[in-house]
Amino acid sequence: MKRVSIRLPVALMTGLAAWHVSANGLRVTSQDAFATARGDAFAATADNPSAIYYNPAGITQLDGTQLRAGLYSIYLEPAFRAPDSTPTHFVPNSGHTYDIEKHFAAIPQLFVTHTITNTPVSLGLGIYAPYGGSISWPDDTGFRAVATKGSVTYLRFNPVVAIKLTDTFSIAGGLMMDHARVHLEQGLRPFAAPVNYFRFVGEGWAIGANVGVLFQPSEQFSFGATFRSRTDFSLDGTTTLEQDPFIRETHIGASTSMEFPTTYAFGASYRPTPKWNVEVDADYTDWSAFNTINIHQNSAPPPPLQNDVNVPVNFGWQNSWNVSAGCTRYFDSGWHISGGLTYSENSVPDTYYTPLAADLDRYFFDFGVGRNGKHVDFDVTYQFGYGPWHSVTGSKPSSTPGITAGENGDGYYSFISHAIMVSATLHF
Repeated sequence: MKRVSIRLPVALMTGLAAWHVSANGLRVTSQDAFATARGDAFAATADNPSAIYYNPAGITQLDGTQLRAGLYSIYLEPAFRAPDSTPTHFVPNSGHTYDIEKHFAAIPQLFVTHTITNTPVSLGLGIYAPYGGSISWPDDTGFRAVATKGSVTYLRFNPVVAIKLTDTFSIAGGLMMDHARVHLEQGLRPFAAPVNYFRFVGEGWAIGANVGVLFQPSEQFSFGATFRSRTDFSLDGTTTLEQDPFIRETHIGASTSMEFPTTYAFGASYRPTPKWNVEVDADYTDWSAFNTINIHQNSAPPPPLQNDVNVPVNFGWQNSWNVSAGCTRYFDSGWHISGGLTYSENSVPDTYYTPLAADLDRYFFDFGVGRNGKHVDFDVTYQFGYGPWHSVTGSKPSSTPGITAGENGDGYYSFISHAIMVSATLHF
């Protein structure tokens, strides 16, 4: 187990280096091919090792030792179109549609469970990325002084213990040991030449907890709920700034505190026969903690930057929902097919709208096929994501480390994605 857990963080962080936000702010909600094929409506089913994420109480349904690994590979195409009223000296081609620089990404997951023989106790360990984002925009969008590049690389180690209290009721709890690395970058002027930028990079660790319950009053009905606590980070790093010809590249020690949100998920499953499973879930993210952070620098930067050791960064994100529904049809041969859909609510209001998240209302449509065998299970899922054009007006820059350049994130944003997810389980 230790050798596996040492190798996986490297793979996860490598995959996240090209990752763009999938939905609901920075959340990565697709953690398993079978669950995603059902629109991620899985809290009340939770019958494979990825339950560690979706509802840890579900691992009491599993026998022996099981290892499930997956890969979420995705092509993303968010786009930005400047408003017609944008001055042409900020946007050389007003009305042009701008695209991000990297489109492909892949994120792996690993889940291991073990049910102790002749006891009601099951143990599990999940290593996955519940948040993530990386985006890089061209320099001529018209919001260069608001945002150019940004990323959140996030990794969670999640050991859990689940207990089957009765034949129909299970509970679980776990520890979340999280590592985050945050990169924020913006220009100091509307133009890329002469060289000018402000960048913060910091990383740190946080501890949280998750709990889950699973209630199965009959063969036809199952209900599940899970809770994941807020994680509070102290991120230590540096700011790097340059503004030719006044300031050569300068590095200043810096730190900030950042809180990632509490989440809740609830699900209800109906199984009219053993061959069918229909589920509806609701997943709530409390983004209220994601408000304003202060990047504290060890010394004030030189003019013409703001001569202050603190650089406020305003988010002001709003609480949001993911609502999903899914259905699975099982066949006697061990094969199954699933379909699902998800509505993901926008988390980023116009006030300090940041193109580094470029969040908007999105819809995801999923279809998957898989087979459960004696020693090996596998699932393959296709996911299509769509976000219709979203208009942003009246926004302000989330941070202004330099003299204001008169730019903001106003404009029109859209989103399309195509993803293939593969997961496989080994039974020991």
